[in-house]
Amino acid sequence: MRLETDGIILDVDGTLWDSTGIVAKAWTRAVRENGCPDMTVTAQMLRGLFGRTMDVIAENLLPDLTKEQRSQIMDVCSNYEQQALEHMDETECRICYPLVQQTIRELSKKVPVFIVSNCQSGYIELFLKKTGLGPYVTDIECFGNTGKSKGENIRLLADRNGLKTPVYVGDTQGDADAAAQAGVSFVYAAYGFGTADHRDGEISCFAQLKEMIG
Repeated sequence: MRLETDGIILDVDGTLWDSTGIVAKAWTRAVRENGCPDMTVTAQMLRGLFGRTMDVIAENLLPDLTKEQRSQIMDVCSNYEQQALEHMDETECRICYPLVQQTIRELSKKVPVFIVSNCQSGYIELFLKKTGLGPYVTDIECFGNTGKSKGENIRLLADRNGLKTPVYVGDTQGDADAAAQAGVSFVYAAYGFGTADHRDGEISCFAQLKEMIG
């Protein structure tokens, strides 16, 4: 299957890389230091939560705390996560799915490449820094910057860049719903964290995007 598009918009977690192992350790440290000494955050827990906005993740992860308490702890989680990802060693940096960097470099020669995620501010920038993909990504947007839903941010980025037929690539039902809300085509990354009950295309590895983009 081929999709005619003037821009590829990518999700991050579960689509481009799997940082949950590193993030789980950072978040465990954060929650234990801030009132939840017996709590352990696991990679599996995060795979079920990533893709949602940070406030929704906090509600699911810390349901017994007040909104203010959750916000304070999530700020620490974000700070510790940023530090952990910033200081990844060479082995830890190999968390991208196969051929992600090479494929993005090649795709960017055909059409502009963008990223939209429900992450906090600075996370996409850190991803681009650690992977060396900054020069190949035209624009980015996230919940942390705008406070808007993923669907709204996809639409915002598409309009800002004059895209008429963009494609969003993600790995969860939330991504599929966001693409539908934004009125853009959706490609489901079946190797990622979740499932999706509707899609315009499907890939079982990231490199297959090259075959789909006309």
